[in-house]
Amino acid sequence: MPQPSPFLMKIPSDSNLHYMPLVYLLPEDMMEKCPTLRTLPRKIREIMYNEKMRAVVESDQFYNEIANAMAALTFPHFGFGGWKEHYTGDSPVWKLTYALPIWARVVKAEIGSDLQELFLVESSETIPFVHPDDIGDLMSPIVKRAIEEEGWQPILDIVKGMPCDEDFENWKTNVRTDFLRKWYHTRSKKVQMISLDACLEDKEYGIYEVEDKSANFEDRVAAEDFFQRFKAQLSPRDREVLALRVEGVTYEEIADKLGYKNHSGVIKRIRAIEKEFTKYEEAQR
Repeated sequence: MPQPSPFLMKIPSDSNLHYMPLVYLLPEDMMEKCPTLRTLPRKIREIMYNEKMRAVVESDQFYNEIANAMAALTFPHFGFGGWKEHYTGDSPVWKLTYALPIWARVVKAEIGSDLQELFLVESSETIPFVHPDDIGDLMSPIVKRAIEEEGWQPILDIVKGMPCDEDFENWKTNVRTDFLRKWYHTRSKKVQMISLDACLEDKEYGIYEVEDKSANFEDRVAAEDFFQRFKAQLSPRDREVLALRVEGVTYEEIADKLGYKNHSGVIKRIRAIEKEFTKYEEAQR
């Protein structure tokens, strides 16, 4: 019985099959780190007409691996220092690198590769890997086009002016609380910082406080003491996870070092520690 033409097959708009062109962009060395993607044949027709392969493509493992891979490929071209793993999932740039539907659309517009284009490849032809030396030249215009078409540049400019990753986290911290307190209650018309106590004493706000560096030192010491007391309440394993993450060690490296099955377990522990810190902070007020 002849197979139906791929051009006549109805593929849902939310199917992961639309991300197959992105899979075929990955260089071979990166593919080695993606166990699910590595099982897929380099011929799209062998996936379309194979129920087992279709199930693999529609799986969460497929989506997570291609999302992580595209984030790793696109991040270096946003103009930010370090590695993607140096930032948390709350960072706007992190979120943009994981915008798979946008990357699929821009890849189609920039190099003409989409699902239907793949079907034009001869059924006997194996899709070759992109050479590692060429991936940078390939991804740079793709990211540039996405930034221009999506209007991301103003966002990136603002994010670059806020280098502290903590600025984007959705949980309250002492640093954020202190900043907001100063920003909303102690600003003058000339954008000079003034003392809140002085404001209460002088209704005309005529007395401006000069920065007291010794007070800043005392605040910093107090904050460090607060953090150390919080860490003392954690389990030895959670303290080790937190210490490694603070040092900039990636989730994957922490998982390997501490014997987790995968990096998802490390992420869950980090989130649990964040919740415990929020509870601890609120209890101290």
